[in-house]
Amino acid sequence: MMSLIEIKNLTTIFGKNPKAALEKLSDNSNKQQMLAETNHVLALNNISLTIEAGEIFVIMGLSGSGKSTLVRHINRLIDPTAGSVLIDGVDIVGLSRKELLELRRKRIAMVFQRFGLMPHYTVLENVAYGLQIQGVKSSERLDAAKQWLERVGLAGYENQYPEQLSGGMQQRVGLARALASDTDIILMDEAFSALDPLIRSELQDEVVNLQNTLGKTIVFITHDLDEALRLADRIAILKDGNLIQVGTPNDILLNPADAYVEAFVRDVNRARALTVDTLMQPPELRLTAETIGGALAQMRRAQTDIGYLVDDGKYAGVVTRDALEEAIKEHGAGHATSEVADETHAIAQDTAIENALQTMLDSEHPVAIVTEEGELAGVINQQDVGEILAVSDKDEKSEEKEA
Repeated sequence: MMSLIEIKNLTTIFGKNPKAALEKLSDNSNKQQMLAETNHVLALNNISLTIEAGEIFVIMGLSGSGKSTLVRHINRLIDPTAGSVLIDGVDIVGLSRKELLELRRKRIAMVFQRFGLMPHYTVLENVAYGLQIQGVKSSERLDAAKQWLERVGLAGYENQYPEQLSGGMQQRVGLARALASDTDIILMDEAFSALDPLIRSELQDEVVNLQNTLGKTIVFITHDLDEALRLADRIAILKDGNLIQVGTPNDILLNPADAYVEAFVRDVNRARALTVDTLMQPPELRLTAETIGGALAQMRRAQTDIGYLVDDGKYAGVVTRDALEEAIKEHGAGHATSEVADETHAIAQDTAIENALQTMLDSEHPVAIVTEEGELAGVINQQDVGEILAVSDKDEKSEEKEA
């Protein structure tokens, strides 16, 4: 299946003669060498990645890593020195000016760090602007703008001007403008970095909620790892114009590609950032027998003392061999297995490890992890959680020692 956005062998060099500098670029070249040898800046070095439709794809790195340069290639605010950028299989580097304008109007919206609002337009007019340049008639675009202002919590502010709003409110206007344009791709360049932490957190939640509802493809630029982990389906990490690693938040945290990424993630509270399904293991036994006699026989065949009862596809509780043997003495082998099962300890698979710790401590057994539909996805072992927390603790002590 073709990705919505494909970036292939993208190299961008800034300077008077980037093509000549490109000829001197070798596999071993880096940013410092390029500057020293050619007086040109190697902004991006042979970048290749794909972005799938409907995902939040975060591009992150420190200042000067090339992340903002990269995102500006997706709407061709910057042209590459070499390589291609494909949207739905079409290389936008080869588009005419007219085709490029159409792409920007209909397919791609952008939310800027400094809001990018027009001070002489009201809030309503700012939100409607994208539709205005698409040629949508006035009544339709203003109605749509009102709906999006309500969606982002700014109903009643339609006739205010940007300077009358707080920074967080202005950024909500920018977000509403991008959404009102009804493009399938939204680019967000350090969109929340100028905001207070509380407002920033609220807007992060807003983006996730809106993306879950609308299914837009969001390319989000940040230098903040916590923000990346909170938002991303996948993360790309850049350093000095080079792509170091692409992966899910869990991939990045648990399997850093090199020492640079490892240092990047060192301060992260893994118990807060990782969800329980990260450490999920298959249960020793999926118990399906309806009677305790059948359940005990199933458990003996599996040579285990614990089973996780599944009834009509749904998780129905944990059952121990001891409990079954006691129940047979009291009720007989035909008694229902579900009457013996303990349903008290179960965790939704998207729960942060930090929020599941008490449940795990209260359970004598590996805890069941269930899907949104109530199905048994796996179990989480307290020992595995302890190892993850030990890694975090080890990193913290190492930092204290170095300090």
